[in-house]
Amino acid sequence: MGAVNSRPRPSAAAPDRPPSAEHARLAESSGDDAPWRMWGPYLAGRQWGTVREDYSTDGDAWTSFPFDQAHARAYRWGEDGLGGISDRYGFLNFGVALWNRRDPILKERLFGLTNLEGNHGEDVKEYWWAVDGTPTHSWMQWMYRYPQAEFPYQQLREENARRTRAEREYELGDTGVLDGGRFFDVTMTYAKASPEDVCITVSATNHGPDPAPLDLLPQIWFRNTWAWGWDPRQGTMSQLLPPTLSVGGIEAVESEHAHLGRYYLSAEGSPEVLFCDNETNQVGLFGAHRNRARYTKDGINQRVVFGSRTSVNPAHTGTKAAFWYRFDEVAPGETVSVRLRLSHEAPSAATFGPGFEEVLQARRAEADEFYEHVIDPRVQGEDRHVARRAYAGLLWCKQLYRYDVRQWLDGDPIGDPPPPERAAPGARNTEWRHLSIADVISMPDEWEYPWFAAWDLAFHTIPLAHVDPEFAKEQLVLMCREWSMHPNGQLPAYEWAFGDVNPPVHAWAAWHVYRIDGYRDQQFLIRVFTKLLLNFSWWVNRKDASGSYIFEGGFLGMDNIGLFDRSAPLPPGFRLEQSDATSWMAFYCQQMFKIALELSRHDRAWEDAATKFLEHFLSIAQSMNSFGSHNRSLWHEEDGFYYDVLVRPDGSAEPMRVPSMVGLLPILGTTDVPAWIAEECPDLTRRLRWLQHRRPDLVEPLMSRSGPEGRKMLLSLLDPDRLRRILTRMFDTEQFLSPYGIRSLSAAVKETVTTEVGGKSSSIEYEPGESRTPLFGGNSNWRGPVWFPVNVLLADKLRTYGRHFGDELTIEIPTGSGNHKTLIEAADLIDDGLVSLFRPVEGRRPADGHRIEASDDPLWREHPTFSEYFDGDTGEGLGATHQTGWTALVAHLLNPRLPPGPGESR
Repeated sequence: MGAVNSRPRPSAAAPDRPPSAEHARLAESSGDDAPWRMWGPYLAGRQWGTVREDYSTDGDAWTSFPFDQAHARAYRWGEDGLGGISDRYGFLNFGVALWNRRDPILKERLFGLTNLEGNHGEDVKEYWWAVDGTPTHSWMQWMYRYPQAEFPYQQLREENARRTRAEREYELGDTGVLDGGRFFDVTMTYAKASPEDVCITVSATNHGPDPAPLDLLPQIWFRNTWAWGWDPRQGTMSQLLPPTLSVGGIEAVESEHAHLGRYYLSAEGSPEVLFCDNETNQVGLFGAHRNRARYTKDGINQRVVFGSRTSVNPAHTGTKAAFWYRFDEVAPGETVSVRLRLSHEAPSAATFGPGFEEVLQARRAEADEFYEHVIDPRVQGEDRHVARRAYAGLLWCKQLYRYDVRQWLDGDPIGDPPPPERAAPGARNTEWRHLSIADVISMPDEWEYPWFAAWDLAFHTIPLAHVDPEFAKEQLVLMCREWSMHPNGQLPAYEWAFGDVNPPVHAWAAWHVYRIDGYRDQQFLIRVFTKLLLNFSWWVNRKDASGSYIFEGGFLGMDNIGLFDRSAPLPPGFRLEQSDATSWMAFYCQQMFKIALELSRHDRAWEDAATKFLEHFLSIAQSMNSFGSHNRSLWHEEDGFYYDVLVRPDGSAEPMRVPSMVGLLPILGTTDVPAWIAEECPDLTRRLRWLQHRRPDLVEPLMSRSGPEGRKMLLSLLDPDRLRRILTRMFDTEQFLSPYGIRSLSAAVKETVTTEVGGKSSSIEYEPGESRTPLFGGNSNWRGPVWFPVNVLLADKLRTYGRHFGDELTIEIPTGSGNHKTLIEAADLIDDGLVSLFRPVEGRRPADGHRIEASDDPLWREHPTFSEYFDGDTGEGLGATHQTGWTALVAHLLNPRLPPGPGESR
């Protein structure tokens, strides 16, 4: 994997000689409870509108807890804020609130449209960037672009409601409020003097042509754990006053919590200190007769925006506090800053002394030093900038995720019981009562996806392993732990429906994390492998209904790629046998096979597992490539392509002749078989010889050839002829090949393809950009755009083919051009296309498209956006706009490939 020539990676340096100060901190921080990991960017970007906070009858999470209630309603399971941090348990939180003296509410959290409000589904309507960060969070920067005009909440809602799915989304940049640079760039900077001593600066720069007012309100608050009846540990906050506060020029809040102990948040200068409680304003929101607390969550908002002096506590105590800094006139180009410090130590003359700036400068320099080792020195200029921003976004999307499904379904001791519909058979997540998570997890996106997704997370771990291999390994193990994995072996998909099925990419990710980490942690492989044995059995028992080795996985993360919703039940008697599900399982077998081979080099007992997965792969390959379950192969000889097959109640079978990523995924079913198995795996070798003599038809997928380096063996779903035929279509610019990678649906599907299932008609056609269909909310489209993760997998496997066949197997790229390339060169072409999304052409990144990010203004050009997916024709970024989850794979592609390790089988 990767796009640069291989060489040994600096990150594999001997553990007793850390190459940088941040590497040294990482060496001290192997567990998730390590001191340096205590504080981080774990505060969510959005908590409202999540399933966790939905206690409605109908399960409409967006309507159950909308944005308009978030400023005045206490959350049950987490918190959110702007560029904030929290302890890893989420008890104490810090963030910033802003007011331009025009907005109707304080800007305390990011705004966006719900699934029903956006013309392409849920859609954030703000601009912010993760600027920098290190894995122990010793250094972090985050920037938010705040309009000086009134934020156009209603205009954004109304215009997007007016637009159809065929029209572009209406963004904040389209409203005109940011024209002429009329905004503040607000930068949050964090530098740890020690694990629990955080130096903080909040800076705001006026980029507009006129002076403008700005109020900065750094806030600290406790998550409300006490109002629900489970956890009575209500923290207390109070203003520190003389004589306890013995130094001038500082205001401070003392916070006391039974679990965390005592913290002080000190603020330089003389801001007004405001207090309220993190409690719901039941009277204001719901017309109740009285509130549980006199000074509710929106008390600071009421004081600042409306001048209410009765909304904040005159006793200067509570569970939420803010330091109110008022700047009546910030001149054009001027930057105003405030400094704060969060620590166990009470404020003193040294709190904001010379040591404060020394910490910031030291941590900034150490971050530079760290990335000098993480990012190869040959990666320069814009590529280096993009890689570092990708890592920053990935690290900033580490968020605390708390959710106990049993408590959520049964309700809390305090408050009304949940409606019975929530726990009815078949209702959301009722079969996942065991799931109880309170962990820091890598999220796909801090606003549109503020919850984990199993297959997304697997891809996150690849770039994460470059900067923080221990955290990457912990993430993969976490999904397999008893409080996550279902007792039947299924991995949880995501909170909207834990029972949905994501592609089985965990084993692939575990293998690559193991490689990136230096081939040294066999215990990690064992932990993951033993749990994935359960998961593999779940797939076999639940998704191979006919016992034919042909699988029916459902939508498999690729949302609307099919003619119909593949996750919904088909009419009685119908069944969809899936090319992608079967390919994923062949791929899964091979990843488990090579992990077992690696483990067998250290303990012969694992050899039996390798044999088991080899034979299971061979059986899948035979079924997929020959007869299927009803004498109808998934392979279509006339088309030279794989399709899903719809099996009807009478036993007849019809191929779904839609050329999509579904038919390309059989390419994933290939892996090298190392020559050393003949000497080191005698039992496996004997079994192979037996099969070659007794079942030669079964072992046809095991190809062997001699080369300069000796005999090579390859396990492959595809023989060379079928591989050529598929690649001929894949590298055709009129079909799958775009300048920026491989499209998810062939561009040749220009006319609607329609089929009828059980009397219901369904159709599909090439849509290179935003989805025009309402499937899966409409904000995710697999009917043409380029998606990073599957492209990375395809390139990875083309390299496997290329290593085996070398120059003996070449293909035309583009198809029909007469320009022949090896499969390794073909893989590089895919990677280069993905990377080119972020490389400016005439000063503009293709991924920026026609959005405001493509402006000539360097204030916009400086900040790459990491989108969820990309237009299949233009490369414009689409979907979630901060998807430095799997799109952070670009940083991996920019770094060199790893050299083969000892005994490595890819």
